[in-house]
Amino acid sequence: MEHHVIIEKLCSCAKKEGLSQMESFESKEAAEEAAKVQLAFMTANFCGKHSFDITEVNDHYVIGMLGGGCGCGSHDKH
Repeated sequence: MEHHVIIEKLCSCAKKEGLSQMESFESKEAAEEAAKVQLAFMTANFCGKHSFDITEVNDHYVIGMLGGGCGCGSHDKH
């Protein structure tokens, strides 16, 4: 069974970095570790106007934006 790391919404920061909306992994542990690394990268390198969290959904990991839009004005409202 494949396990996925999914970025719920690709904001302009994610697009600018060339992030994929979904990545697949053979093991749940590899997907979980990748989600944690991705979350750390997004937190450290994005515009800083919003924050993210990870939610496990059916053995997949969804990285979601907390709150509403980021307010940076560089992309469509979330």
